Amino acid sequence: MGDERAMTENNILWEISRRKVPYPDALARMEHDARAIRAGEQAEHVWLLEHPPTYTAGTSARPEDLFNPSGYPTWPAGRGGQWTYHGPGQRVCYVMLDLTRPHGPVPARDVRAYVHALEEWLIATLRRFDVTGERREGRVGVWVVDPVTGAEEKIAAIGVRVSRWVSWHGVAINVDPDLSDFGGIVPCGIREHGVTSLRKLGHEVSMADVDRALRESWSECFGSVPVEREYLEA
Repeated sequence: MGDERAMTENNILWEISRRKVPYPDALARMEHDARAIRAGEQAEHVWLLEHPPTYTAGTSARPEDLFNPSGYPTWPAGRGGQWTYHGPGQRVCYVMLDLTRPHGPVPARDVRAYVHALEEWLIATLRRFDVTGERREGRVGVWVVDPVTGAEEKIAAIGVRVSRWVSWHGVAINVDPDLSDFGGIVPCGIREHGVTSLRKLGHEVSMADVDRALRESWSECFGSVPVEREYLEA
């Protein structure tokens, strides 16, 4: 493991799971990997995956914001934020970085700059599909204006945790999920705005297309070059 870290010191391992990963399995792996990165036993990495339909509760989640008519599993996430839905058709990106050192334009030990860079990564990725993603004051995530209705809707979510300066959790972008499943919660506690996806906006793109765009956008936001490792099955 030490040799692997040395070989990727200026790069980020890029991993993609083919199968849908149950949320508690992903949580356990992230926690393990964060400890290993902190100890210098493992390289920093980005893990791309999908979950089965799941609702996760951040540290500010309110019980009254969960409806869950389909009876999907619910899990405490340990990250910041409120209720979030994960499911098929949504690309989840878990980002595990050692924040004691800088990453391109992101200074060391600056969580606010790190979150800003995650937002910029999502915005740059959407731009590759001619979608204009935007920040909104007081709202977490990345937002778009529906060109037909003019409504502001959320297309990507952000929820991070930093443990002794190692990041985990990350972002999720709606590619082609069943948007009705978001009706089982008040997403991120925001009642007055809906959610959208690339498909709803008229973009018929595959998950592989989105993965490619995420990878191409990474270096301009974090300064490192993703190095792909074999696909994970666990």
